[in-house]
Amino acid sequence: MNIHEFQAKEILKKFGVEVPEGYVANTPDEAEKIAEKLGGGTVVVKAQIHAGGRGKGGGVKLAKSATEAREIASQIIGMNLVTHQTGPEGKKVTKVLIEEGVDIARELYLGIVLDRAKSRLVFMASTEGGVEIEKVAASTPEKIIKEYIDPAIGLQGFQARKIAFGLGLEGDQVKNAVKFLAALYRAFVQTDCSLAEINPLIVTKQGGVMALDAKINFDDNALYRHKEIAELRDLHEEEPLEVEAGKYNLNYIKLDGEVGCMVNGAGLAMATMDMIHISGSEPANFLDVGGGASAETVKNGFKIILSDKNVKAILINIFGGIVRCDRVAKGVIEAASTIDIGVPVVVRLEGTNAKEAAILLEESDVAFEVGRSFQDAAEKIAKAVLN
Repeated sequence: MNIHEFQAKEILKKFGVEVPEGYVANTPDEAEKIAEKLGGGTVVVKAQIHAGGRGKGGGVKLAKSATEAREIASQIIGMNLVTHQTGPEGKKVTKVLIEEGVDIARELYLGIVLDRAKSRLVFMASTEGGVEIEKVAASTPEKIIKEYIDPAIGLQGFQARKIAFGLGLEGDQVKNAVKFLAALYRAFVQTDCSLAEINPLIVTKQGGVMALDAKINFDDNALYRHKEIAELRDLHEEEPLEVEAGKYNLNYIKLDGEVGCMVNGAGLAMATMDMIHISGSEPANFLDVGGGASAETVKNGFKIILSDKNVKAILINIFGGIVRCDRVAKGVIEAASTIDIGVPVVVRLEGTNAKEAAILLEESDVAFEVGRSFQDAAEKIAKAVLN
């Protein structure tokens, strides 16, 4: 689950992570009052959307007075902000963060993420702050410092100092950085984060170490332990069809192709999308109906897939392990008889009672094509799209 920058900073502050003073505004008038509260001098007006690159898109600007903060907020609130992470459609800005200006001496990068290959959290730091870490990794990987954390003992002082020295910090900067790193690690572990990224991490002219920006993602599977964090979810920032799918416990991710995919299991979903691509078409979504695949589940899956106007055909690819294929076939037939599908559908069922399922589909009154193999199903769906 993603949250806004201002929300991330509020959480980090509770754990002792140093952040600039700031408050969120929903209107230009609120922005002006907050700027006055912060002293009436220089403030930063920052658009709050779930995407990076806001500054390049015109969503982050300096204001030298409360009046100017109001004017800039009026320009940003309501704008459709386009960044490299939003895609060309952009995202509408409904709120801004008004933050005190700080004296920046250096900009650095700091992040924590799970390295799945080593099953450990890893701190990543770089002197190249304000730049996407992917670009740094591609062009100058030697500038990325990595420190792996033993989950049994957590972040150690010598590791924090090693990172600080690697970033070229000295004197009080090292002490402040060690404190910052320890606080960020506590916040990450205790709130079940999946990602914490501070970009830029700044060193002030006074020697302080502070999170000028903050991006935090949380492990969805752990949100039941953090109801206060789950309440921070902003549905307006998420893909509407993904939100709708979540109501039915379906895993859905919208893509850019024309073939709707209904599968069970993430591995089969990935293989199905690859096979569609190999056959000459592109997937419009990733829709995992899980192990149940009942008539109601399939029906809801159809509705969600068909809500995407780009879908020209649907491929149902189910492996019957726990669930029987004939049960899935009955669910598909029942669902198709109650809603108007209106696009070609290819069904490939393999596993328990697959033969019985094929007979049910062929004898039904619904116009399905049956895929005799994985490749056959993918080729038929690609052909259906072209026709």
